Amino acid sequence: MEHSPGFLKVVNKTRPYVREVTVEQARERLAQNPKVVLMDVREDREWEKQHAAQAVHLGKGVFERDLESRYPAPDTEIIMYCGGGYRSVLTAAAAKQMGYQNVSSLIGGYRAMVQADWPMKTGG
Repeated sequence: MEHSPGFLKVVNKTRPYVREVTVEQARERLAQNPKVVLMDVREDREWEKQHAAQAVHLGKGVFERDLESRYPAPDTEIIMYCGGGYRSVLTAAAAKQMGYQNVSSLIGGYRAMVQADWPMKTGG
């Protein structure tokens, strides 16, 4: 997908303030701690088409509204992913502004996970 210059400007300005992890680092964190949340922040239609098998869904459109009710503990470790690692930078930054400090964005997002043969499933 071709991203607009304005969107890329916002993401690139935000990126330095967000921890980013590789697919391998995400696998390690999830293996080490079963309480780590793998969160898909893509749109509903993207989620329903296919998503990481162990992921939970909280789309970017309702992210700030619903994060605290779903995960009230601000020390919850959350690894967020989107399609390519752009929107998840923005949601990780939003979570940090809301008081969540143990959040990260998955570099390359869903596409990187598919390339790495991450287990996937379809539907909600």
